[in-house]
Amino acid sequence: MGPQDPRPHGPHRTHRPHRVPRRPRPLPEGGAPEAHPYRSALGLIAVVLVGAWLGLLVVGSVRTPVGPVDTRMTLRPSLTGGTKVNVSPLGALELRSHHAPIRLDVDVDQLDPERSRALVKHPERINGLQEDIVRDVVAGTRELAIRSCAAVVVGATALGLAVYRRPRRALAAGGLALALLAASGTAAYATWNPQSVLEPKFSGLLSGAPSVVGTARGIVSDFDVYQKELARLVTNVTKLYDATATLPTYQPDPTTTRLLHVSDIHLNPAAWHIVESLVKQYDIDLIVDSGDTMDHGTEAENGFLDPISDLGAPYVWVRGNHDSAATQRSMAGRKNVHVLDDARPVEVAGLRLAGIGDPQFTPDRSVVPAGDPAERAAGERLAAALRAERERGTPVDIAVAHNPVAAAEADGTVPLALAGHTHNRRTSVLSDGTRLMIQGSTGGGGLRAVEGDEPADIEASVLYLDRDTRRLQAWDEITLGGLGLSTAEVARRLPEENRPGGPTPSGSPSGAPGSAPGSRPGSPSGSPSGPASAPASPPRPPRAR
Repeated sequence: MGPQDPRPHGPHRTHRPHRVPRRPRPLPEGGAPEAHPYRSALGLIAVVLVGAWLGLLVVGSVRTPVGPVDTRMTLRPSLTGGTKVNVSPLGALELRSHHAPIRLDVDVDQLDPERSRALVKHPERINGLQEDIVRDVVAGTRELAIRSCAAVVVGATALGLAVYRRPRRALAAGGLALALLAASGTAAYATWNPQSVLEPKFSGLLSGAPSVVGTARGIVSDFDVYQKELARLVTNVTKLYDATATLPTYQPDPTTTRLLHVSDIHLNPAAWHIVESLVKQYDIDLIVDSGDTMDHGTEAENGFLDPISDLGAPYVWVRGNHDSAATQRSMAGRKNVHVLDDARPVEVAGLRLAGIGDPQFTPDRSVVPAGDPAERAAGERLAAALRAERERGTPVDIAVAHNPVAAAEADGTVPLALAGHTHNRRTSVLSDGTRLMIQGSTGGGGLRAVEGDEPADIEASVLYLDRDTRRLQAWDEITLGGLGLSTAEVARRLPEENRPGGPTPSGSPSGAPGSAPGSRPGSPSGSPSGPASAPASPPRPPRAR
């Protein structure tokens, strides 16, 4: 017999072992089931960001005096960082001071009338204010940091408590907000650039830029110490406020030649009003138009050129691909106009310029455009003529062509080449040392301005050149809102060799004299470069039309 079956015999089956049922997971406080971990994390991050922003918005600002003015400092979330100084009602000044997800906003609220008048009447007192101003800014920034930390923690914690209704989650949100602010502050400190005052971007009052930044010599010689510039900036703001009612004409630096570069006007009559205003506000010595003044180049369009003789400065012009031979003849017969073609040099305002007209006239549909090869061939003829001028001891300072392809062929023969055509402002230094500056459309694309969803900007540039060396010291990029808009921005740019600590130019492609040993860029050779006094007030802003 086999082993006895332990199961009982009979009709009744044995019961299976009893399984203990699993206990259901306890629900979190509030009765709602837990969300997916990723969704929960994203929700917490959203709460932290919104709560921190609300906290900064409500209590994250401080009021502090900076020299003669009262300011309000605020931290704001930002994708680009930087510093924005709001000088109401004149506009705003933007500095690329740091790269972090926070921006420092400084609102200039009001100024002490007695101290401001004393500064305007006695500029020598600026030196005594430098330490006080730096101390004020440091104290205000420290207080802003403490208040901002408290603001983001309170804001994120309060919102976390309202959303989750759990103290632990709320405290986690507050801690995460504090860590986020600390990381942003560390990034701002690591990327802090005190020399950002060298390339500010202005909006609002168009012509205030040269007054606040200073002359071409001043921006090179006076901006190498941040503390000094902080005092100068505050003082200039004071002067701007003091002169808001009258706004007298800006007085230029007599050692600087001011060149207004325009291009691609394309029959936009508003361009003449803008050019005339810029000539007055910046006291322009000459205007260079790199072509496409017309749209179809017909005889009927020539009447559009009538205002040129009354713009207030010599007008140097080169033919574009929308300008016909008839356009060029009309230009050549006008008072105060200098036509560049066939690389023949002309001397205007102490500068030697040479250019070549565009070899193509594209409105003529009976001719197939030759494209870039024709432009390069024209540029090669221009470059050969420029080399010949240099060998004769009469170097050219500026080459002008409408198409950048032609202008680029002048690389190594001149220090500066100007072009247009692309309706896209761009500046670059070519391989042999020539700086090529391509201007956007000063006519906002002309008749084509209404084709897109938004009107194209109106662009021009003011170039500052040393009268002795004829080298570029700085330039202002001016951008106006297009058709129907009224915005205005000015951005100051510096060549690399004129930045503090930048390379000292040893010479120029054209053979123009460079800086003598021991002299600063932008100063006459061998002459000391002292502080340039800032003008008392800005000029009247032109109307964007």
